[in-house]
Amino acid sequence: MRLCAVFSVEKLHLQFDVIKAATDNFLLGGTLADGQAIAVKRLASPSGQGIREFKSEACLAAKLQHKNLVKVHGFCLDGEEKLLVYEYKQGSPFEVGNSARQRIVMGIARGLQYLHEDSRFEMIHRDLKPSNILLDGEMNPKIADFGMAKLFEADQTQGNTMASGYMAPEYASTGNFSVKSDVFSFGVLLLEIVSGRRNSVTDLNIEDENLLDHAWKCWNDGTGLELVDPNLGGNFSIPEIERYIHIGLLCVQEDAARRPAIASILSMLSSQSAVLPSLTAPPAFPYKRNLPQALSASNAHFTEVFTNVNGR
Repeated sequence: MRLCAVFSVEKLHLQFDVIKAATDNFLLGGTLADGQAIAVKRLASPSGQGIREFKSEACLAAKLQHKNLVKVHGFCLDGEEKLLVYEYKQGSPFEVGNSARQRIVMGIARGLQYLHEDSRFEMIHRDLKPSNILLDGEMNPKIADFGMAKLFEADQTQGNTMASGYMAPEYASTGNFSVKSDVFSFGVLLLEIVSGRRNSVTDLNIEDENLLDHAWKCWNDGTGLELVDPNLGGNFSIPEIERYIHIGLLCVQEDAARRPAIASILSMLSSQSAVLPSLTAPPAFPYKRNLPQALSASNAHFTEVFTNVNGR
């Protein structure tokens, strides 16, 4: 298999009983033989995923190496069981100070740039959300679940993985996606990190605006600083935070063609003098879903166990 030229199938294939015992039947923490704490993602049957395709996707994910991507240790096939094994990282990109948040934003953007432009294979994440942004001990972000979209495709279209607050409108309404779909999700994350609040769109009866509508209203009213997380206590540069809000709103524009590429986003985040494009409105929630039957019919399901191991 050409996809596994560097990482052989034998090296990546881990034994089911070893993983099961290490995680106490997928309930508690575990480590590999080298002491690395692991996270396990389990695809339950029936998944509709062929063994060869599963191996290829797992091998491809393992080949993608970047400091802002969670390392894929391997996979396991045992009867109907299909497991993916990752390195374990923990932490929230919201419970830190301003300088750490800046580092997190830049790290996420660099990880996406690697997936979209710098790796041998263009990779669209399709499920970028807070639970897929993990932090190491130095608050460096690592993107998880990249390259796994095909393995969990049915779950994503059914909303079990891709939370609606992070899903680009074109993906939610038609099932069509591109790198600009990831850019939309990044924009939501950026606005969440600035504001310290989630883009909740699950309760349609509440009077509060969702985060994107609120950010858009504040921006148009000239009160963008009202969006900033009060927990930062004013410890931020006003021009910088306003630039972050502007870039976040650029990313969540309804028209995918108007969203910048990730390389442009990195340039705008890094340069105080960059001239930022004008803005158009984000999409209205809730989306009207018109998914093709082929995308919504499968009953695949997965559970995930993030292990928490002391003494790393």
